[in-house]
Amino acid sequence: MATTVGIIGAGRAGVSLGLALARADYVVRLHGRRAKPVPPPLTLSAGPSPTWLSQVDVIILAVPDDAVLGVASDLAASGRVTETQVVLHLSGALGREALSPLESSGAALGSLHPLQTLSDPQTAPQRLEGAVATVEGDARAVEVATALARGVGMEPVPIAADHKPLYHAAAVVASNFVVTLAGVAQRLFVSAGLTDDAARKALATLMAGALENVRAAGPRAALTGPVARGDIETVRRHLAVLHGPDAELYRTLSRAALELARLDPERRRAIEELLMR
Repeated sequence: MATTVGIIGAGRAGVSLGLALARADYVVRLHGRRAKPVPPPLTLSAGPSPTWLSQVDVIILAVPDDAVLGVASDLAASGRVTETQVVLHLSGALGREALSPLESSGAALGSLHPLQTLSDPQTAPQRLEGAVATVEGDARAVEVATALARGVGMEPVPIAADHKPLYHAAAVVASNFVVTLAGVAQRLFVSAGLTDDAARKALATLMAGALENVRAAGPRAALTGPVARGDIETVRRHLAVLHGPDAELYRTLSRAALELARLDPERRRAIEELLMR
């Protein structure tokens, strides 16, 4: 008999994971506060609380981090979560403790965090294939989270609850800050005379190439540019035309790049001194 998964939260994460699970032949129930269209084969129930709580094997809270504890408290107060069930949340920064109000239910508690951007639920099943998913919590919760991750093609990786904030910070640097850097780079390209369309194309090809190099060989081998080459004068020219927050961002990231660069001590010191000015 297929595992039945109930997802509370119909935002991008909930709909994306729900669609991936449904296409992997899980029975999925999806609930949100308000009615809205969802991609088939999903259907959405709406209202304060799902009516299907006692009918599912796994309950997944796909809600913002700040809401996990409150939703767990509401579920505990309902008295409809039982020891036969598993309750998971999708937060990358929180551990099992965020579900602590459900301790008395006897349900197995834990977390499942897909390490992938899920901006478009329609493409989520393909994007989740091969992605890492961290799993944490009670032994039975980890077992079920692991099975769900593998069921949609992800690679489950155990993580300790107290390591999750650092892990999630790394994920933010790798994903959110890359997008932020793309925004900064596009603005600088346009200031240098490129059109918006040309700047977007430049970003897409340049960043895709860099990420492919990272995938193939890792960050240290993939690093290129003036810091990697020890090109002191180019760094000096860049700093001469950058101002305010842009200059500070350049200095900060160049110092981080120096940690990866393979430079002789003299060139390293010269660039370090230049970045300190």
